[in-house]
Amino acid sequence: MNVLMIDKITKGYGDRILFDQVTLGIEEGDKLGLIGINGTGKSTLLKIIAGLESADKGGVIRNREYDIAYLEQNPRFEQGDTILNYVIKDKKSTNENWSIEAEGKTILTKLGINDYERVVEGLSGGEKKRIALARTLVSPAKILIMDEPTNHLDSSMVMWLEEYLGKFKGVLIMVTHDRYFLDRVTNKIIEIDNEKLYSYDGNYSRFLELRQLRIDSDIASNRKRQSILRTELEWVKRGARARSTKQKARLERYDEMKNIDGPSTAKKIELDSVSSRLGKKTIEIDHIAKWFGDRCLIRDFTYYTVRDERIGIVGINGCGKSTLLKLILGQIEPDSGTVTLGETLKIGYFSQENEEMNKQERVIDYIRNVAEFIETTKGLASASQMLERFLFTPVMQYTSIDKLSGGEQRRLFLLKILMGAPNILILDEPTNDLDIATLTILEDYLDGFAGIVITVSHDRYFLDRIVDRILAFSDNGDIVQYEGGYTDYLDKLLLEDNDKEEKSLKDIDNQKDDTKNNWKKREEKVKFTYLEKKEYDTIDEDIHILEENIDAVDKEILLVASQYTKLDELTKKKNDLEYQLEQKMERWLYLNDLAEQINNQ
Repeated sequence: MNVLMIDKITKGYGDRILFDQVTLGIEEGDKLGLIGINGTGKSTLLKIIAGLESADKGGVIRNREYDIAYLEQNPRFEQGDTILNYVIKDKKSTNENWSIEAEGKTILTKLGINDYERVVEGLSGGEKKRIALARTLVSPAKILIMDEPTNHLDSSMVMWLEEYLGKFKGVLIMVTHDRYFLDRVTNKIIEIDNEKLYSYDGNYSRFLELRQLRIDSDIASNRKRQSILRTELEWVKRGARARSTKQKARLERYDEMKNIDGPSTAKKIELDSVSSRLGKKTIEIDHIAKWFGDRCLIRDFTYYTVRDERIGIVGINGCGKSTLLKLILGQIEPDSGTVTLGETLKIGYFSQENEEMNKQERVIDYIRNVAEFIETTKGLASASQMLERFLFTPVMQYTSIDKLSGGEQRRLFLLKILMGAPNILILDEPTNDLDIATLTILEDYLDGFAGIVITVSHDRYFLDRIVDRILAFSDNGDIVQYEGGYTDYLDKLLLEDNDKEEKSLKDIDNQKDDTKNNWKKREEKVKFTYLEKKEYDTIDEDIHILEENIDAVDKEILLVASQYTKLDELTKKKNDLEYQLEQKMERWLYLNDLAEQINNQ
């Protein structure tokens, strides 16, 4: 059942059209992720759906039984509001056994807010966003509209929110750059591209597949149209006279086809590695400590960076991640220990908040203040050329900064950092307010960046994609080093937790043994069951067959790349085979481990 209909909406500002005559039906159970590059109108569309802005043409039709709650990107508060009062104001509990106050406190605690009576005005931007999120989730409406809900959440909070929204029974419409979050929460992706809306059934991974199929189909259709046009053009050139009805119709068809726009693919931000030379001495952190009052944020931490390494810094909000960055940058001093920087270091610092911008300054002048030209891997590039690579058209370059959206200003700030040709990049929550297209290209740029990257981020996908080492903050100020990306770090944490649990159980068993005068239960020998032995004998061959089948499907996919239906069928078949292979590999590990135990008895 349709609960909300976007009906032929057009919206623009001045001569800039965001979307034109777009229509979309939203049904019960839909969990939509809205994506598109910054400046295409994602937040504007959310506001129109929420009834906070009006369209230039068209409208939104909503089932009256479905109320709406809207989480805006930059929430506003009334003066004097306390945290709990703001969260539960005008809310009614939907649970007879649970008061609205208890519900509010529980959600605030999950989001790292424990002092419920503080006045909102004195809080940071991140704390305000989490409080606004809590209000949205308390006794939730049937339609939740959320603009960047994962901003300012640490990874544990994001995973809790994933679980919460996964169980949510209503409709969800959200904008987020978090690709893992999109993958695990959404069942439909809506893309804004070139003033149009495209709908894809499935999560973010499925969207990537279907979007490529759409682009391939559009390109094939355009090739066919161009072929027909060539034929029609020859007919026109032969001097056909439009006297008869049939001839007139044919000329009109030619004009129509000629005026149809060809398929347009999303523009890409192209970046070159333009770093300065980095000497042998980089960043030397020697036994530093930092306290705030009686709380230790960093305890006796030593670390020497090496060329080209990629470091991710993780931990709960408020643990000291940004403090560590400020110590490296020299913005604050350690209470003990030293931070020494090499003489050739040229640091580019992409902070959580944009620097103070002169909003009346033209976009191109803002970049020219850093450099008029810059050396790239392809030679000299002007400020204007670099701006075009960042999707700032010639017209946009000569407009004032205040005409840009928040995301476009963020992208402009990123370009300014990179125009300085740094050899050390320090990124503090770089994924906040950047669209997925920009993040993808930034990640590609960092792949070839000749220097050191240090990033604080809660974006698990970004960390998995970029870093090869994790520095994790613990509760007592210790910083622990883990090799690999974020998923590797989580796996190692799980192993550590399992080891602790096993040790705890062994301690309990030992205590029981002591109370029973060290009585020992006879150990049973480990052995295969009949079916396990049979499976162990054949599993290598099973894995080999699956791998061959996957290779065969890959070859078929290459042959039918332009056939949408067949390609979709083969993609599903490949996904099923890869899932079977994954299950077999896990089973192989278990059986071989069991065989080793049997041999060692």
